[in-house]
Amino acid sequence: MNNHAQQPTDDTHDTIAASTNKADRHQERQQRLKEKVDERIAAANADKGLLLVITGNGKGKSTAGFGVVTRAVGHGLTAAVAQFIKGTWECGERNLLMQHGVPFSVMATGFTWETQNRELDIAAATQVWLDVEKYLQDPTIDVVLLDELTYMLSYDYLDVAMVINALQQRPAHQHVVITGRAAHRQLIEIADTVSEVQSIKHAFDAGIKVQKGIDW
Repeated sequence: MNNHAQQPTDDTHDTIAASTNKADRHQERQQRLKEKVDERIAAANADKGLLLVITGNGKGKSTAGFGVVTRAVGHGLTAAVAQFIKGTWECGERNLLMQHGVPFSVMATGFTWETQNRELDIAAATQVWLDVEKYLQDPTIDVVLLDELTYMLSYDYLDVAMVINALQQRPAHQHVVITGRAAHRQLIEIADTVSEVQSIKHAFDAGIKVQKGIDW
């Protein structure tokens, strides 16, 4: 037996020391991070209904909005959904959430380049907004999703001041999620949280058709 071969070499000691030092530095960094996070959590003591805006040119804004609604319903909260622009396709989220008592108000005219009728679109948007106003005045509804609302303001289908006023006058505990591209600056100003979804790649640009259960 070669006892010498079993003895740790200087290189082995160096490797162990380096690994220990790296682990120690990692723990120190994480401890400092934890202290900062704990400090911020302790300072965040306000409780209110949030206004979330999910905007940007990337895919996934409506998906994120419906994710919030699904999470809320999973926690026993009540929710309501209004869908602007979209509505002619079957909606997987609607199929699921309506089974759990979530009311939907759907514009159901499809995309604006399909209708090509401004007056029809405005009338449909106005009809949905009447339902939205009821949602935003109902203290029994905890979460309201206004899917693709941003387009209604960009196209002047709905009055910006009217929308802003309704959002600001809603029950204090009620959360609202707004999705869509090019969010109006006034929406961004009054929002508590604004997220921008960017487009890096999109399967559709490569000629891949939309997928049931993934895209709709």
